This record gives sequence, structure tokens and C-alpha cells, in this order.
Amino acid sequence: MNYGKNGIRTRQKSLSAKYPKWIRKLVLTCVRVFLAAFVVVVVCGAAAGIGIFQGIIASTETRNLDDIAPSGQSTLIYDSEGNEIDKYVSTDSNRIIVTMEEIPANLAHAFVAIEDERFYEHNGIDIKGMIRSGYQFIITGGEETQGASTITQQLLKNIIFTDWTSEGDNLIKKVKRKLQEQYMALEITKLTEKDDILCRYMNTINLGQNTLGVQSASLRYFGKNCSQLTLSECAVIASTTQNPTAYNPLRNPDKNVIRSKKCLSKMLELAFITQAEYDVAMADMDDVYTRIQQNDNNITETNSEAGSFFSDALQKQVLQDMINDAGYTESAAYTKLLSGGLRIYSTMDSKIQNLLDEEAANPDNYPNTTFWYLDYALTIYKADGSTVNYSKENMRTYFKENVNKNFNLIFSSQDEAYEAIALFRQVVMDENGVENIEDNYVEAFNMTAQPQISITVIDQSTGYVVALIGGRGTKEGRLTLNRATDTVRSPGSTFKVLASFAPALDSAGLTLANVYIDAPFSYEDGRPVKNWYNTGYKGICTIRYAIEQSLNIVAVKNLTVITPQLGYDYLVNFGFTTITAGETINGKVYSDVIQSLALGGTTRGVKNVELCAAYATIANGGVYCEPKLYTKVVGPDGTVILDNTTPETRQVLKATTAYLLTDAMVDVVTRGTGGSVRFNDMAIAGKTGTTTDNWDVWFAGFTPYYTCATWAGYDNNVSLSSSTANKETDIAKVMWKAVMSRIHEGLPNQSFPRPTGIVTGSVCTKSGKLPVAGLCDDSVTTEYFAEGTQPTESCDVHYSGPICAYDHLPASDLCEFVYNGVSPLPLVEDASLISGSTTVYTNPDGTISHSVPPTTNRCQHDESFYANPDYEAILIQQRWEMEQGNTPEWQAHQAQMQPQEPPVE
Repeated sequence: MNYGKNGIRTRQKSLSAKYPKWIRKLVLTCVRVFLAAFVVVVVCGAAAGIGIFQGIIASTETRNLDDIAPSGQSTLIYDSEGNEIDKYVSTDSNRIIVTMEEIPANLAHAFVAIEDERFYEHNGIDIKGMIRSGYQFIITGGEETQGASTITQQLLKNIIFTDWTSEGDNLIKKVKRKLQEQYMALEITKLTEKDDILCRYMNTINLGQNTLGVQSASLRYFGKNCSQLTLSECAVIASTTQNPTAYNPLRNPDKNVIRSKKCLSKMLELAFITQAEYDVAMADMDDVYTRIQQNDNNITETNSEAGSFFSDALQKQVLQDMINDAGYTESAAYTKLLSGGLRIYSTMDSKIQNLLDEEAANPDNYPNTTFWYLDYALTIYKADGSTVNYSKENMRTYFKENVNKNFNLIFSSQDEAYEAIALFRQVVMDENGVENIEDNYVEAFNMTAQPQISITVIDQSTGYVVALIGGRGTKEGRLTLNRATDTVRSPGSTFKVLASFAPALDSAGLTLANVYIDAPFSYEDGRPVKNWYNTGYKGICTIRYAIEQSLNIVAVKNLTVITPQLGYDYLVNFGFTTITAGETINGKVYSDVIQSLALGGTTRGVKNVELCAAYATIANGGVYCEPKLYTKVVGPDGTVILDNTTPETRQVLKATTAYLLTDAMVDVVTRGTGGSVRFNDMAIAGKTGTTTDNWDVWFAGFTPYYTCATWAGYDNNVSLSSSTANKETDIAKVMWKAVMSRIHEGLPNQSFPRPTGIVTGSVCTKSGKLPVAGLCDDSVTTEYFAEGTQPTESCDVHYSGPICAYDHLPASDLCEFVYNGVSPLPLVEDASLISGSTTVYTNPDGTISHSVPPTTNRCQHDESFYANPDYEAILIQQRWEMEQGNTPEWQAHQAQMQPQEPPVE
């Protein structure tokens, strides 16, 4: 620098120059303006930020801990002993709430260690965690992040801010939600104990395999309550929560184990566990995943995901009762049932249900040959983009027309069914010009073992259904076809007791001693009533004998006398919901108020559970209890929603009527059509049932303890085989005995209780009246009566005098086969009961009367017989027949024809 005079002068000039001064002032001014603007922007930005923050906070709803609770819980089902047997689960509801007392400390500490190690220290927001997360994000260039959300924030995210998964890349939404989440976490932490927050968190989180909360996860992975978890098991469950798919211990054990070991190490570091506990847990790490797999195998083997027939029926009944009795709408009832955390106390006796399951699966209870019913559907994709659909009906039509006219979708093996499927598919593919490759079609099929079965067991004293089976074979899913509660089948001869004889004894003035003639008889439309046997007719029969031997004609005659309307009314009172007094279907009116109702002839059929309940009514002294599958339904807060602990009842039959029917049905088992169901010395009463063409077979019966109804048949109404080699018609009786004999193991044998008002009396079985000494001696029996109904008139059927040994009728004057004896005369019933009868013999009240007409009741050997030129040949033939038969009547005739020896003095 020049410090001479010239240099100094030059410097002074430059300093005093105007232009540089103006430049400096301008720069200074700009700097001042910029600084002012910057301050304004900062202040405004801060103010805006504060305003936005305050707006976000203001828009955040005030919540207390009671609001921070999961919205959906599993509904749990318990058996009659209080054991959990099933649960109903809706979407996002597979959760079972437990208290902190039920959660082991190791499990709680495992979640803290792996998810929020400063949980017990921070105020709801973990500042250190946020800084750590931010640092990790910066140093990795955004490629690696660490979660900074606390357990409190995660709880809020899972319950309050449930739409966080839809935020995507929307930064504004993310920031807003994060601010609200942090603010609310701070507020809740001020007012709430840490353990309360942690407990709600552990009841909320997704832990894989469709489980929510630690209790559901513990049951799913280890088959036990969370209170029983070991330390290693606690670490496995806690390590799942960060990513329930990636760390699923069942599907990805290799990833879960890494995180579980990290969890245990952190628990040791935080002094939640000791070194010894850590060592034991680490040593168990290999075995813990083996246990998880074993439990999963057990679940698969029992097919618990498909539920049970009982559970399905229970769900439907509770849903309906919530609508009808508790006032819920259908939608609200459904939601409450599947995600409301209800506790349903069922009537199932698990011991009885288990043995029903075993017997239904026992091949010894079925014929050797199992058939398969095919349900089939096929969709073909054509080249032009259109589709063609084919059903099992199309398949049946094709095979009937082209292969076998008797084709009915029943196959002797599954392989045979597969061959038929392949053949039909190829045919329709060819018809549509489509190549038979997988990309060109979709087909669905299911094969069901046949014949099928259903079983219901009811405790008659309460009406509680203790067990049921809706079909044989593997149950494929929830709410599948339940043949015990959903399907309707013809009840056959089981209706003889309910529709015909019960009302006759209860309100029509008849008794078990009343008689009918088992002889040709026709319905009002002229169709003959057919008996189930092919050995002619049984003649004079009491009602008791008609029940014992299941006589069709007598049952129909009896219903005709008491009127089908009376029989129908009793069936309604017995609880049958599927019968009709008049309904139009496809333009045609159908009614079950008809004579064939006595044989189970109904428009639709009946449900097994309702038939069982009807017979349980007889077993219960005539008192009907609606069949119920639960005793109580309770809400998660303990409020009783439905209560069946005191079942509703109604008196359908007099107690005396119920006893008389019971005693007659004991004969069915001891010497009638149901003899094969007997076991030990247990008192059993019941009735067989077989429908036309052997489409359905039943046995409905009871002991002093339980009532059981069993059904067997083909789902598509194929006739059951009655051949000795493959006797499918015996399945219902075989199954009834198999089930009931095991149910009653250990129960003492006892007789059916006799009510007051039952008396005994001697009757003639050929007239139903008081026996006459010397005439009715061979036909006298002791019968039970309701007091006041025993007969007062004497027998007018038996005859004493000359009898024809061939015709067994009073002998005509010219008869050559005469012997003196006693014989019942043929009965003549009311003309309405004998088609074509020309002579009417009735009592004033229209009931049956007996008579001895002067001519028609004598033997054939009268004047007109001997007027036949061939009478001698006929007599020779008849004599030969009697000699061959050597009947007592022929022997009596021969003895009386021999000359008498003079008395010896």
C-alpha cells in the first residue's frame, strides 16, 4: 500500500466518492430488507405451524382409556360342564380378552423388551427412540428405518387410527396422523397406569394366523392359555408383532427365532429375567417350534376350523333367538354373535357328543359297501369369450340317455366317479368345440359317502339337546348341510304313534285294548293301503298290537275314525314346524290333513331334531319342551342376553296317555319291529319308521334318561338295500343301539315311572271288551288303562258251539268238518272303514261295533256249496289240506268224530 502524499490523497478521494457510497447503502438496505423478510417469514411460518398444529390438536377427539379398547372379540362356546369347545369369529374379531392378572409377567416384559424398552420411563412418546430412528434414516440415506412408535402409540394406531394403512405416500396425512397419535399418547399416559395400557395393547395386536391378542395367539400356537406360557414361548409370541406375516412362528420359524433370541437378550439386558432363566429359554428354542407344529397338526386332525354340526346348529338357534326374543335386528344380531365377545353356554354333553362322533365314524355300523354321491358343476370357456355352464342335472340327463337309464349320481367308488366326470367333461368339450385342457374349463365337485345318517339325543326332562350328528364323513367347513336340524325327510311309521294313536288315546276315547281288523282297506281316493309285510293280513288286532307290529292299515283306519284334522293338530302341538294344513306350491294346493298322515305322508317331511323332541314329549310324561342347544347367552360385561335355564313347556298329552304309549312302545322293542335295539336290561321304548321304497329308515326311542332319534337314507332318495349282504335298512337301528348303549354305560337300569291314574284290567283281545268265562279263555290279557276308560261291556265276539274246522266259522247245518268249541267271530266294522261293505254295524257314536250276522258269518258248507257238482272233489281237497296242516281245529274234529268208549265201572 502507498503511504505517500499522493497515495493518501487518492485514498481520501475514493472514500469521499458518491457512487461507492450509494452502492454500499443499497447493499446494506437489501441486507436489512432480507433480514426483515426472513424474520417475517420465520414468524409467519412458526405462527402457521403453530396454528396448523393447534388445528390438528383441536380436531383430535378427546379419548379416555375406556375408549381405547378393541371393537371385536371372539364369541366363546362352552359345553354343559363349562369347558370351551368352540368359538365364532368374524373378520378382525379373533380375539379373547384377558386381564393383566391372566398375563404372565414374562409375556408383558417380552413385548416391552422387543417393542418399547423405555415404556415404563417415557410419557407416551420416546424422544430417544425418535432421535435414534432419525439418525439411522440419515446415515443410511433413507434405506433403513427403525420404528420409533411406543406401545401407547401402537395401541392408538390399531384402535383409533385404523386407516393408517391407506395413507400411502400422502405426507400430509401421515404428519397429521402422527401428530394426533403423539398428542393422544401424551394425554392418555397422564391419566393411565402403564399396565393398563400394556394390557390393552396385548389384547389388541395382530399376532399372525388370524389371531388378535395374546390369548388367541397362545391357543392357536401352543394350545393353551397365555397364563401357562413358558419364557421361550412368550418371546416367540412377542417377536411376531412387528410383522405378523414375516415373523409368523408357524410359517417362518427361521425368521421368528432370530427375533425371539434378540427379545430374550434384551430382556436379560433390562434385568427382566436372570441369566439362568435366559439360558433355559435359549436351550428351548429348537423345541418350541416343534411344539407349535404339533399343535397345528392337532388342529388340522380335529378339523376344528370346520366346527361341528352341534356348533353350527347352535349358531343358527342363538341368532334366531336374538332376533325373536332379544329384539336385535338381523344385522345387529349377526354382528353381535360373531364379534361381540359373547359367552354361550351350550347344552352339549361333550362325553356323549364324542361317542356320537366315534360311532358315526365307525365302519362297523354300516354295511361293507360305501357308495358316493356326486355333486358336480362345470364351466367351459369358449374361444369367443363366452361361457357355458353345466350342472349335475345335466350330467345325470346325459348318462341316463346315453349310458345307463338308472344313473343317479351314485357311484360304488370315487375312482368310478372320477371316470364319469372325465367322460362327461370330454363330451361337452367336444360339443362346444373346445380343447380339453385346464385353461379352458373350471369344475367343482364334492363326493359324499352314502347312505347318510343323522342323530339327535335329548334330555327329555329339560328339552336340552345334549349331542347331535348331521352326517357321516369329514365335515368340510362351517355351516355345511346339517341333516339333523336342516333337512326334512319323511318320518314314515314313526308318525303312527304321534299322528294316529296318541290323539286316539288322549282325546278320542280309545284305549290300547280297542280293536280294528287288519284287512284290505283303501284311502278315500280308492288307493289301497299297503302293509309293510307280504304275508296277508293279521285280522283282529288291538291298538297295542298295531303299535308293536307297526300295522299300516290299522293306523290309517284309526286316523280315519278320529279324523286327520285331530291328528294334524296334535302334530302341531308336538312341535313340528314343517307340516302344512294347506299351501300352494307351483299352483297346486298341498295339505297334510289327510289319511296318509298316519304313515308319515307329509308335503315336505320333518326334521330329525323335531321328531326327537316329539318322542321326548312322551318320555317326559306328555310335557313338550322346545329343543334348545344352549342354557344361557351372556355379553362380555356379564349381562344375560338369552336365558333357557327354565325352559318353556306345554302339556301335549295327559301323563296317563304318555305312559300307555310308552308301555306299548316297550313291546315294539321286546317283541316287535324294534327288537334289535335292545341292550343290557335297560328299559327302552321306541318306534321304527320305514318309508315307501325304503328311502328313509328311522328309529325314535327313549329310556328313563335320554331320547334319541336316528335316521339313515340317501341324500338323493335312492332306495336303501334290504338284502342280507348289504342291509342298509338296518342302519338306523344299528346306530341307535350303538350310541345309546354307550351313553347308558354305568347308569342303573330302572323302569319307566307310572303316573297316578293308571289302572289294570282283564280284556278279551278279540273284542277289546270284558272277557266271558269259558268263551274268551284263550284271548284274555291284562291291559293298562287310564282310570275311567276301562271297558264295561262284555265280549260279543267269541262263539261257542259247532265250528267248521276248515273255515274256523260257525258251522253250517250241512258241514262235515264240525267240532264243538269256542271261536272268535269275524268282525264287521263301520262301512267307512271297509271298502265295498254293504252291511253297517256301528255304535251310536260312530265307533266300531261287532255283530254276528245270521248267514255271512257261517262256514261255506251250506246248501249252495253242495249244489256245486264238484263239491266232493272240493271236500277231498279241503280234507287233505287239513290233514297236512294237522291244525288244532282238525284234531278236535277228528277226536269228536271217534266213537266214545263206554265208561269203565
